Amino acid sequence: MAAAASNADAIAHRRTLWRWHFYAGLFVMPLLLVLAITGTIYCFQPQIEPLLYRDRMVVADTHGPQLSRDVLLAKAAASEPRGAVPTLAQIETNRTRSAEFVFRLPSGESESVYVNPYDGAVLGTLSVEHRLMKQVRNLHRGLMLGKTGELLMELAGCWTLVMIGTGIALWWPDQWPDRAKARQGGVWLPRLSLEGRAWWRDLHAVGGIWLAAGALFFVLSGLPWSGSWGKEFKALATSASLGYPKGAWGQAHVHSTAPSAAQQAAKPADEHAMHGMSMKMDDLPLKQTPWAVGATTVPGSADVSTPAARVSIDDIVALASRNGVADDYGIALPNAPTGVYTVSYFPADPRAERTLHIDQYSGRVLSDIGYSGYGRVAKWISYGTSLHMGRYFGLANQIVCSVISLGLATLAVSGFVMWMKRRPARALGAPTRPVRRPPMRVWRGGLALVGVIFPLMGATMLAVWCFDRLAFGAKRTLA
Repeated sequence: MAAAASNADAIAHRRTLWRWHFYAGLFVMPLLLVLAITGTIYCFQPQIEPLLYRDRMVVADTHGPQLSRDVLLAKAAASEPRGAVPTLAQIETNRTRSAEFVFRLPSGESESVYVNPYDGAVLGTLSVEHRLMKQVRNLHRGLMLGKTGELLMELAGCWTLVMIGTGIALWWPDQWPDRAKARQGGVWLPRLSLEGRAWWRDLHAVGGIWLAAGALFFVLSGLPWSGSWGKEFKALATSASLGYPKGAWGQAHVHSTAPSAAQQAAKPADEHAMHGMSMKMDDLPLKQTPWAVGATTVPGSADVSTPAARVSIDDIVALASRNGVADDYGIALPNAPTGVYTVSYFPADPRAERTLHIDQYSGRVLSDIGYSGYGRVAKWISYGTSLHMGRYFGLANQIVCSVISLGLATLAVSGFVMWMKRRPARALGAPTRPVRRPPMRVWRGGLALVGVIFPLMGATMLAVWCFDRLAFGAKRTLA
């Protein structure tokens, strides 16, 4: 009797885990395919874009002198429609790359203009919002559905944690470690001699265990960038000095003097929004901003009562170089009397990340934020982000990320095939609920903890539990 009860408990335990794995997979499966494919494509952005837009991004090196960036900006501005405002200068020292400037158009959209740095010829334009890699990134982060899509992708990441945990538990051999069982196959290597659903099961289970660590890393390194939980987590980390420490600006002037009423009335509405006192780094038109500084406030230049000359872009580039920022970074341009130049350096090695805010009139560095000033959490996330994007150790990093991503896509497909092979006609095919309710206190506690850390996840877990009770509460089985 005791043995029978123990066996019934084991069956109930496994079936309960299977049900949670099934529900997690049912939701995550299509989104995981999108994440895997778009993530793989975006990982190779540095190689893809120069090939895709070669006529605009690549120039012949004449080995002659290059025009100043202010002259190049003027030529780019002359090619844009009336009312276009320059917002960003992208800096690269590669002599075979064109100069890139971003403009905010009267329509509200943004456009990159590419200029030959040797003769000043305008090579063409690209819509910032509609270029391929921007679309891929938007799909990856939010299915191009705005806030709704971001929440769905955030939930997909959270439910992937459930899928990983339950998947490992379902894979785990009953008497581990058992070398004899491991040699039989189906534990570390799939049994390719099997056929039908059993073959797909081995592929899914064994592939899943090999990819579990990579999947977990992708989730944990991606969630801090999510639009809902990630934003709140960043604010919390910043306030607790675990992101960018509060009050670490130094002694430099960091706030502008309030402009006069006449100046305020003369400013366009969008400049009020872009250069208000509460403007954050994440609001700037930069291609990428280090996670640690995204929630920090952008300082302002000292307001002047009489017109003053603005420091040139070449001077800002020289200043950035003296401060250790040499190549492949963005300079957000000031578009108001109290605006600043913001240099944002987001390199492959997070230890070199740098953010400089520079007074547009005097060229004085108002704040200098580097990796050494980050809190512990921000340092971890910086490394995680670089690895997640396939940047930290070059092409090898890109290949590893691609293998993991495409492997996860294969798991999604194999899980779908297994479901279709076992699903009855006109039925969901969820594993039936066991008659015996196993205690599983550790698992329930773990799910509750995940629900507390990720409130949106907790709400959906409760919804799934209610749906399961109402729709399938009467359908229980022992096997």
